Amino acid sequence: MNPLTEQEIRTAFVNCTKGEAKRLFVPHDLAERPWEDLDFLGWRDPQNPHRAYLATWLDGRQVALVLRSPGAAAWQTRRSMCSLCLTTHTGGVSLMVAAKAGRAGQQGNSVGAYICSDLACPLYVRGRKDAGIGARLPESLSTEEKIQRTLANLARFIAKITT
Repeated sequence: MNPLTEQEIRTAFVNCTKGEAKRLFVPHDLAERPWEDLDFLGWRDPQNPHRAYLATWLDGRQVALVLRSPGAAAWQTRRSMCSLCLTTHTGGVSLMVAAKAGRAGQQGNSVGAYICSDLACPLYVRGRKDAGIGARLPESLSTEEKIQRTLANLARFIAKITT
């Protein structure tokens, strides 16, 4: 993924107002991120653990999303699978909900998906981060094919938000 600047990220948000995008938390360590291993940049708001953000390139343009997730619950001790990268975690997958873009979002419509709580899907797919024993099911796909599958899953999730 091509590196993104703070300003590029702020202008790429599709499901919040420009004012909200201006005020939300963007990591200050963008230059140190492993951009060559990322298909999207995901991060949590340290001031509000129920807020998360995701930024990526889609069809040659930058797209960023505001996500929200519920607090920890007893059911999160079960093993769950991320709908983007298909990594399984015990307590490490959260329902991430994004308001739809435009008028639909203003009317309260939203879309949800179960996603790795730390938003590190690209690192799990590449084997750069370990989610524990049994987190990656044996597959005959190459790493590149897994990356393409993750990108396709992400594109479908974004399409649900932007249409």
